[in-house]
Amino acid sequence: MTMKKTIIFALLVTLLLLTACKPVTPQTYTDFLQREVTLTQPAQRIVSLAPSNTELLFAVGAGEQVVGREDFSDYPAEALDVPSVGGSMGDYNLEAIVALQPDLVLLTELHSPELVHSLEGLGLTVFYLGNPVVLEDLYTNIETVGKLTGHEKEAAALVADLTSRVSKVDELVAGTANRPVIFYELDATDPAKPWTAGPGTFVDQLVSRAGGVNLGSSLDGAWVQISQEELIIRDPDMIFLGDAAYGTTPEQVAARAGWENLQAVTKGQISSFDDDLVSRPGPRLVDGLIEFARLLHPEIADQLP
Repeated sequence: MTMKKTIIFALLVTLLLLTACKPVTPQTYTDFLQREVTLTQPAQRIVSLAPSNTELLFAVGAGEQVVGREDFSDYPAEALDVPSVGGSMGDYNLEAIVALQPDLVLLTELHSPELVHSLEGLGLTVFYLGNPVVLEDLYTNIETVGKLTGHEKEAAALVADLTSRVSKVDELVAGTANRPVIFYELDATDPAKPWTAGPGTFVDQLVSRAGGVNLGSSLDGAWVQISQEELIIRDPDMIFLGDAAYGTTPEQVAARAGWENLQAVTKGQISSFDDDLVSRPGPRLVDGLIEFARLLHPEIADQLP
């Protein structure tokens, strides 16, 4: 090795050593409860206690850092390989969470502050992520999860992709003329009083943004029942079955007593819908928007992102 190469090699080794020895600067973040949460480094062992959080983590590239999940986290498929810590009955196995030795437990606004205190009392670091109200809040949550996990670049790229797709939908929907009225069914165990999505929900917002009118937008409450009589009077153009995952089919709806004269039934405008796309406030909300636009406006379907 020549003297010049020796010097260059020595400089490279010195640079690597300095980089390796560089102290990590703790980062402090403020969560939805206005608590300051400090991480000495991006979280490497994460327990996610909500399906939306799990989807966010995998979407920003932090899936391999997830060491625990709650029972309902079933997307993406890889999430099912992660050990569950309960949650199906509303209770979590706190001993199992502690045993996983997480450096971060990620909660959502759906959890009680008491659960935060219980987990902190066990010596765990907890971050409480707010539920997005509009799509822009979703983008903020993605960026936050990117920072917490050391995947800021991936989070920024994801946000850029989502905003681009939404902009394309906005552009295409702006060119449509009609605004079909839809009834979004959540649960019709009692067909005389089916449950639907009311004003302010993501169903309501996304249907509107996709170029439709949510029949439930004028009702009182986020998740609300409507009488069969009122449904018949309002006579929606289309029916979307958010309860399709529970076995409800268009054929069953068409066969319901009293529903046979609804124009959505007579025209065959009843569609199954994957409710996870709009009930879990994660990146797939944009997929839900696109699916609504496809069903509401088949004339633009082949142009949707």
